[in-house]
Amino acid sequence: MELILKYFPKLTDDQIDKFTRLEGLYQDWNLKINVVSRKDIDELYLRHVLHSLAIAKVIDFKPGTNILDVGTGGGFPGIPLAILFPECSFHLVDSIAKKLKVVDEVVEGLGLENVKTTNKRVEDIHGTYDFIVSRAVAAMPTFVHWVKGKIAKKQNHELKNGIIYLKGGDLTKELQNYKTVRIYNITDFFQEDFFETKKVVHLPMKYKG
Repeated sequence: MELILKYFPKLTDDQIDKFTRLEGLYQDWNLKINVVSRKDIDELYLRHVLHSLAIAKVIDFKPGTNILDVGTGGGFPGIPLAILFPECSFHLVDSIAKKLKVVDEVVEGLGLENVKTTNKRVEDIHGTYDFIVSRAVAAMPTFVHWVKGKIAKKQNHELKNGIIYLKGGDLTKELQNYKTVRIYNITDFFQEDFFETKKVVHLPMKYKG
C-alpha cells in the first residue's frame, strides 16, 4: 500500500481503505479460483495495482467518463482505476466466466458502485465508450478490429477518445501503421525495475456513426 501512496499521495480515506482491502480480497478469492499467479499475488500492488494506475499518469478521467476494460482477467486495470476515479463508470468484460466471478466478488467486497461486468467477447458488447482500456490481450491490429464502432463521439478530454493500452517490449512493428499513436514509458512515472520495458499506449479512434 505504501507503494500506491508513494505515487498517489492525495488519496481520500475511502480510497486508501479500498486499496488496502484489495490484497486480502484477492488472496482469499485466488485460493478458490486461481486468476493471478502466486508470484503476482505476492507482489499484487506492484505488478497489478500500480501497473494499472500508470494509465492515470497519462490521463485524469473527468467525472462521467465511460470506460470499457477489455479482457479484464482478474479485474485489471479496471478495478484500481475504478477506485481512483469513483465518479467514472467502468464496464469490465471478459469471455472467461470464472475470472469475472472473482472480479464480481472483489467489486462487491469493496462496495464499488461504479463497476459493472459482462461475461462476453468484446465483439458482442453494444454501446460506446470514451476510452477502451486493456492490458495487452492481443496485438493492436486485432484489438482495433475487436473494438471498432465502440468509441463515443463527444470529446471531453485533451487526450482524444480511443484505446489506452498497457503493453511491454518493442512495439515498433506492431504499431507501425498507426500514425496518431502515442507511447508513454512507464519508467517516466514509476521508478521500480518492473516497469523498465512497460508502456502506456494511446491510440485515438474516430467515432463511427
